[in-house]
Amino acid sequence: MSQTIFFVGLGLIGGSLAMNVAKQENVKITGMDPNPQTLAIAKKQGVIHEHVEEFSKGVQEADVLILATPISTTIEYIKQLNDLGLNKPLLVTDVSSVKNQVLQAAQELTNPLVSFVGGHPMAGSHKQGYTAAKPHLFENAIFVLTPAKGANSSDASVLQELFSKTGARFLTLSTKEHDEMTAVISHFPHLIASSLVHQAKEWQKTHPTLEHLAAGGFRDITRIASSNPKLWQDIFFQNKKLLSHMLDDWIEEMKHMKRLLDDGEAQSTYQYLVEAKSYRDGLPIREKGAIPAFYDVYVDIHDQPGAIHKVIQLLAEKEISIKNIRILEIREGITGVLRISFQTGKEQQASYQSLLNKGYEVMIQD
Repeated sequence: MSQTIFFVGLGLIGGSLAMNVAKQENVKITGMDPNPQTLAIAKKQGVIHEHVEEFSKGVQEADVLILATPISTTIEYIKQLNDLGLNKPLLVTDVSSVKNQVLQAAQELTNPLVSFVGGHPMAGSHKQGYTAAKPHLFENAIFVLTPAKGANSSDASVLQELFSKTGARFLTLSTKEHDEMTAVISHFPHLIASSLVHQAKEWQKTHPTLEHLAAGGFRDITRIASSNPKLWQDIFFQNKKLLSHMLDDWIEEMKHMKRLLDDGEAQSTYQYLVEAKSYRDGLPIREKGAIPAFYDVYVDIHDQPGAIHKVIQLLAEKEISIKNIRILEIREGITGVLRISFQTGKEQQASYQSLLNKGYEVMIQD
């Protein structure tokens, strides 16, 4: 039996999900987005079959509604569902990274034809919009489902089947569990990354050439600060109480670290770093979370013409796809380092072995 799937929002997440749903048989995909160009491209690519201009019209025709919009907008759409005359059951989900207020709005729905199962595909990019969408965005990522009151296990199963082409791994959590865990591993790190950038910006007033030194570790740890500011403003304020509490904890942690330094506690500082390394090294290395994960290979190269080209050509001959490449620690006349990123561990291992066989000094670092 054919199902009509209505996507509201075809940005990075909505567009990537729609690309996967489009691989399913017996589905009709309708789309709504404020950007006419996005709708035109999605339709031309066969990702959606037709576009819808009015939310109410799209909902009345849909079997499944996917709200891939900013959190505050998602809540407004959920509130509208009670006032729409439905003539068949409607399963509703979203992609919000903060679930508390979204689920609260869903719990207040009184229309017996509406079931709500919150969704959060935990993958992303520093890029935004439909042009950044890609079907493999969610491969090996955690996809959290948070059923509202009245939803049942079969509703969650419908969504798992609908999104099965994503290659994601599904996990069912309560709203509280979801919001607390995503705050720790996603929202708060973004806040800290932004603060580090502001700190560097202030120090540049004292040291104008500081930006030329801001490479390597600084760029890595602050990469997520390049994400969509409007989106993250929405996330911060939807989860502000929890983030404020975490800031209190963070400030106390930094006060502790400051005391160790001020008091010359070298051994305690070493132990602090050992414990942090131990926990970080124990994290699962083959799982993708809210921050995109890649598999890196580090290659020593000489500062000479064609050095980078030779590495890339070797991998191309082995038909290994490179996700990203960056030059690290290179200065004129000496050996430098290339960091090459891959989408999968299999590509990482194949690259490592190929480069090693050609005499390159190569390292894999988790």
